[in-house]
This record gives sequence, structure tokens and C-alpha cells, in this order.
Amino acid sequence: MSAGKYSFVIEQGATFELELQYTDPEGNAINLNGYNGRMQARPSNTSDTVYFTLSSSLDACGTGLNFSGSSGDKDPSSGSIGIYISAASSSAFDFTQGVYDLTIYSGSGDCTYVLRLLEGNVKLSNDVTRPSY
Repeated sequence: MSAGKYSFVIEQGATFELELQYTDPEGNAINLNGYNGRMQARPSNTSDTVYFTLSSSLDACGTGLNFSGSSGDKDPSSGSIGIYISAASSSAFDFTQGVYDLTIYSGSGDCTYVLRLLEGNVKLSNDVTRPSY
């Protein structure tokens, strides 16, 4: 299966929330129990520079990938993946545009199963009103 294509804009200094539904070709939810995820944005596919990394280990403000939907109120069997970036996290971003991909994985070591779900372009819309958190 090829990764889906989706491009989006992050507004610097604002909370970013996007909820995805991972389904099979018939529209049935894929059970994400036992899976982890990661997402990185870079200037280009071959660049060593990383603009940001999100994982299924959420930070203190909830920034990361949530397999219980963006608000955390769904069961992982629902196939819902929430991408959440707090306002404090997005205010620290310092890039104009880049590329990203989102992968999910299960297992470990040589037997890890990895699937690229989504890829595309990401842009940062710089804020004018600066937060004073």
C-alpha cells in the first residue's frame, strides 16, 4: 500500500489538531492496539535537518500522535490517529516549508513492521501576535 498524500499548514503560536481515520479498502477501521507512531518534518526527503518530530509518546502538553483520536476520547480499535501540536510547541518552530511523513510500527528489532501512512508538504504560517506563555 502506498502512503496517502496530504499537505497542511501549521499556524505558528496556535494549537494544531488533525484527526485521521485509518481504514481498510472497505472502510472498516484498522485496530491500532499494539502500534506506535512517528512523524518527522524536514526541508527535503534527503536532508539530515529535522524541523520537528512527533511520536506516540506524548509530551507534557500533549504534543504528539494519539491513537485515541485528537482529543483522546476514542479506543485505539477505532483507527483514529490524532496529530496534536500545542501552541507552545508550534511557537518554537522556525521553518518556512518542508516535507513530512507519518509511519506506524509494531514489533521491535529486525522484526519491526513499519507502514508509511501519509506523506506530503508542510508549511509554517508565521505568527504576528507573539504569545507570552
